[in-house]
Amino acid sequence: MVQRPMGQRPTGQRPLAVRPAMERPAPRTAVSFLTVAEVAAIMRVSKMTVYRLVHGGEMAAVRVGRSFRVPEPAVRDYLSGARTDVA
Repeated sequence: MVQRPMGQRPTGQRPLAVRPAMERPAPRTAVSFLTVAEVAAIMRVSKMTVYRLVHGGEMAAVRVGRSFRVPEPAVRDYLSGARTDVA
């Protein structure tokens, strides 16, 4: 095997095609998902309450197999919209 410096291609191979910067998709932000039990613990409610919110469409969730996963932003959005000012 021929030793060559890192980052150099062996001779005779075509370079990889590089797409222009305008065609590259924007990097995606990582979304963290929580289980129903984790959401219930954060909100200090029962799991059944979280299931009601999900089934009622008040909180976004993704079905994975037979269980639900709730995106963290959906929990923050729900809690920020549920605040009430007390006089």
